[in-house]
Amino acid sequence: MTANLTLLVVIGILVACGVYLILERAVSKMLLGLILFGNAVNLLILTAGGGDGKPPIRGTADTGEMADPLAQAMVLTAIVITMGIAAFVLALAYRAYMLTTSDDVANDQEDVDVARRRAGEDPET
Repeated sequence: MTANLTLLVVIGILVACGVYLILERAVSKMLLGLILFGNAVNLLILTAGGGDGKPPIRGTADTGEMADPLAQAMVLTAIVITMGIAAFVLALAYRAYMLTTSDDVANDQEDVDVARRRAGEDPET
């Protein structure tokens, strides 16, 4: 089995952009990062599934190279999961926007206190 190098580079770029966007503070950028990461995983599964082939139909006498249906089924499942995650993040973003009227995620005070304690500072100041 040979892999398409161009497609693997595109997958790497999509993963890198997705991870960069997931690490952003705005929820909308996080959502875009999750979608990019999901698309990269879909392309990776299709690439790992092998090349083109004949449809895997039961009862055919031809024993030529057939396509792997498992990779296609996994990609369909991954698409559904990605869209479910996107809907969930959109619902969270809508709820957070209605409560705070901001798209940015604020620092949690407990996390700030823990970071100060690790740095040796007094968390009360």
